[in-house]
Amino acid sequence: MVDPVYAVVRVIARFWIWFFFERVEVRHPERVPRSGPVFLCINHPNNLIDSLLVASVLPRKVHYLATAALFRNPLLARFLAALGVIPVYRKADDPDKMDRNTEMFAACDEAFGRGRLIAIYPEGVTRAAAHVQRIKTGAAWIALGYEAHAPGRLTLVPVGLSFEARRRFRGRVLVSVGEPVDVSSFLPVYREEPAKALHALTAAIQAAMEREVVHVERIDAAVFARAAEELSRGALERELWGEQACSHRLMAPLLQLSGSIAEAVEHFRTQDPGRIERLWHRMLGYHAGLAAYRLRDEAVRIRLEGPAERQPVARSWQTIVGFPFFAYGAAVNVLPYYLPGWLAGRTARKQTDYATTRLLASVVAFPLFWALETLLVGWAAGLRWALAFFVSLPLGGLIAYRYLVGTGRLRHQLRFGALLLTRAQEARRLLAERREIIEELERAKRDYVGGVAA
Repeated sequence: MVDPVYAVVRVIARFWIWFFFERVEVRHPERVPRSGPVFLCINHPNNLIDSLLVASVLPRKVHYLATAALFRNPLLARFLAALGVIPVYRKADDPDKMDRNTEMFAACDEAFGRGRLIAIYPEGVTRAAAHVQRIKTGAAWIALGYEAHAPGRLTLVPVGLSFEARRRFRGRVLVSVGEPVDVSSFLPVYREEPAKALHALTAAIQAAMEREVVHVERIDAAVFARAAEELSRGALERELWGEQACSHRLMAPLLQLSGSIAEAVEHFRTQDPGRIERLWHRMLGYHAGLAAYRLRDEAVRIRLEGPAERQPVARSWQTIVGFPFFAYGAAVNVLPYYLPGWLAGRTARKQTDYATTRLLASVVAFPLFWALETLLVGWAAGLRWALAFFVSLPLGGLIAYRYLVGTGRLRHQLRFGALLLTRAQEARRLLAERREIIEELERAKRDYVGGVAA
């Protein structure tokens, strides 16, 4: 049973997650048991938003483990306690209070004993990297400590959070729930050699978490994989994220594509590094050409895919008809939309803080500006107009955002069409370069799949 305070906070969190992200895809939520003690081990790429996301998509109450530094403020401490947050005393925050972690272990045991669900970020702090960092042994300590006196009861579940674009408003995100890790299998070793069992379970948790996110060992491989993915996933993305796509098919295949490319990059880096280097230079040259003419890859891809994908006439009249709605929505939402992004850019000390700062600023900015604007309309035109105006504010904002995205695509298509008319040789060079890169990626994929199968 979820208590009223947590239920209210979760409703608010769900609204702002829906508002802030275009799509949130949850993969295998059924792997989290509906009852009994559960221990979630989650990667931590995006600060507070990670907790809001997981709490929003799970029906059960989540008791998070959080740094005790958050409990220094009495009011915040009472609020966190009401939400069921359990304080962890970290050496980096206060070395003199490390002995108080016995209270944390006792609180976890008590919560598990009552059949509660606890979540931990084993990496310790937020990480901007797209892969799971080396995790700490705290999760294994907690899991084995409880398992030792309640064998077979605990379900340890890895969870991977993957953000398409960390700084982008209305981005897309995947919450991927992994297969449970069998904690009880480590118990016999734990009774004889605790340290060995702790390290073994920690390694198992690390591997399980990595399977739920795109894991690339080195940043240059990650950059290459991302560039290759952007070029090769067009058809799949259009199928999955198009207007007719079913929500349950949205994100997982794209994340699987990212993982496959990352694995292929690592394979060729050891087997044929020259091939990777040549392909990388070709992609750099192609993107440099796009930048020179202020184009997006999507415009070149659509031109290659044929007339069926080009609908400039239809989109042109839609652009004309939709402009008044865009102008209204943009005018009444421009300040609460841009100010949080500006504030986050100026104040976020780390990359992982940007989205959280922008979200929290939006939580304040939109209601504040909407209230002020509604008061002005009510003062000028009366209560009925004020109520109608207030209802139109969020709808107008979403329409304006969708219009801006759509016209941006049309603008780049028209710009590429103009390039074909004025500098046909350069435009054809971009078309040929993209086609050849895709063909080389396809050959590399076939060679990689054949090599793995052999």
